[in-house]
Amino acid sequence: MTDEDTRYEAVRSRDARFDGEFFFAVETTGIYCRPSCPAVTPKRHNVRYYATAAAAQGSGFRACRRCRPDAVPGSADWNVRADVVGRAMRLIGDGIVDREGVGGLATRLGYSARQVQRQLTAELGAGPVALARAQRAHTARVLLQTTPLPVTEIAFAAGFASVRQFNDTIREVYARTPTQLRAEAPDKRRALAPAAGIPLRLAHRGAYQAGPVFDLLGSELLDGVEELTGRPGARTFRRALRLPYGTGVVRVDETTHDQPGAQAENRGGWLDARLQLTDLRDLTTAVGRLRRLFDLDADPYAIDERLALDPRLAPLVAARPGLRSPGAADPDELALRLVAGPVEAARLVERYGKRLDAPSGGVERLFPEPGELADEPGTLGALARALHIGALRLDPGADRDGAEATLRALPGMSPRTAALIRLRALGDPDVGVPEDDGSMTDDAWRPWRSYARQHLIAEGQL
Repeated sequence: MTDEDTRYEAVRSRDARFDGEFFFAVETTGIYCRPSCPAVTPKRHNVRYYATAAAAQGSGFRACRRCRPDAVPGSADWNVRADVVGRAMRLIGDGIVDREGVGGLATRLGYSARQVQRQLTAELGAGPVALARAQRAHTARVLLQTTPLPVTEIAFAAGFASVRQFNDTIREVYARTPTQLRAEAPDKRRALAPAAGIPLRLAHRGAYQAGPVFDLLGSELLDGVEELTGRPGARTFRRALRLPYGTGVVRVDETTHDQPGAQAENRGGWLDARLQLTDLRDLTTAVGRLRRLFDLDADPYAIDERLALDPRLAPLVAARPGLRSPGAADPDELALRLVAGPVEAARLVERYGKRLDAPSGGVERLFPEPGELADEPGTLGALARALHIGALRLDPGADRDGAEATLRALPGMSPRTAALIRLRALGDPDVGVPEDDGSMTDDAWRPWRSYARQHLIAEGQL
């Protein structure tokens, strides 16, 4: 989407396929929007384009109150790209700048803070501080409009250093005070009691096949850590979350909702979720991890178009448009579970799993941390030790090639398990997995081999 003619056509046609891929701002109104905004189409000579909401805010534009451009799916580029900018965006989405500052981000990437600042600003029009600030503003709006928490608590929970900084940012981004934003809460959801959790709409781009995702999660359930209830089509998934400042339990409903106001063939939508957190500072991180687990930032248009060219996959794509490749809410946990197997994983939870302070339904324990499993024998113990001492990183900013090389070097690690960890824990969209029957994901399906594999699984061919 580098051509301005194409971008303007997306704006003119209110094409939801490009929500989150770029933003447009109108000089005469001082407002920036998502491409599918239902407002009157602005004149072309008044429109400016930005790669991120932070860049638009940095140029002095305020967020549109009709289309809420801060609530769009993330750009699919950050799932695909393995370069510094892609890794940085995944880490910022995980909240690392709020927790460790720009220096912490740079250390994780293996670059200097100045190099990271320069690369992000050159490509995205905003540096790490501005990108994190935009994210904090969105988190603050969610808390203002879905909880009755005092404004002061919300300011610090969203990651702001002071109430003054919080107030200034909200006014600048939304042209409203925090009190005014709270008064505009849709459906009066701000009246909900804190114990009920924070209700969220997890937006996605295009079609979304929730059934196969919930089927996969159901096949992997670990008692005490996860729970799936309800009948197909109306199931609810719950799981425990270990987060930087505390713990949480998330509930996600299988039912999908369509985004109103967009052309039917280009419509996206959302999944309903509810988060119960022991520390509200974990909201941004928790949402980012849910988005990776449910693969909500993917670009189904590009994926389906490519895979439909293959005669074997074409009927599968037609039957399940928008099929996703689920990731992981906790990459370390997923890797350890893949190595341990379901029976051993259940034993580990029973022996080492810590009980949650606030259980929910059948979710009452956390999966043990790597350090607690470092003395386990064999490959499991070797993996746990590597994760515990930092010799292996599976966080959103990890170098995928380097992580897989480290995995393969562990004693007893099979190529298939290493590939599955790369696919799920690192969210790589293009992994060729050696299957149990000796087959291999077809290279002709690049750069979306992970999604091709999901089609074969959904069809019962793997």
